[in-house]
Amino acid sequence: MISRPARFAIAALVIVLDRLTKYWIETGLGAFDTITVIPGVFNIIHAQNRGAAFGIFNQTEGALRLLLLVGVSGVVMLYVAYQLWQMPKGAWPSGPIPPLALSLVLGGALGNLYDRVVRGSVTDFLQVFIGSYEWPAFNVADSAISVGAVLLLLRLWQTREKAA
Repeated sequence: MISRPARFAIAALVIVLDRLTKYWIETGLGAFDTITVIPGVFNIIHAQNRGAAFGIFNQTEGALRLLLLVGVSGVVMLYVAYQLWQMPKGAWPSGPIPPLALSLVLGGALGNLYDRVVRGSVTDFLQVFIGSYEWPAFNVADSAISVGAVLLLLRLWQTREKAA
């Protein structure tokens, strides 16, 4: 099991990496500037997303947008932080994967929440193409949330398979 201080240190590390990379993009690239890393596969860009994942709620204005993006994510983060603090027996499969996954999710969510509260938008800068499909731009926080969610789902699926 990962210790309680280590769980929150992982979340803090995600926040620091997220802030550093976003600062680098915000100060080093103009809006919508692009650096081609692997032609047709991977670019570094400077984009601002006022909405949630994939631009959901990007056009929503005022209090509704604030409630949906800050309020809901705040409640979810409090729940995840509580789970990380307690890691109640029987609520999560054993082993290091669940606390690691929740730490990644919490750190990523806090990184993006900081941007939404302070700036009103989230800086995205990783752009990936799969054939002719362009994946929506994302950042370190989004990556941590996604990796954490996938790890957690795989661990829960693995535990369910063993129980069956």
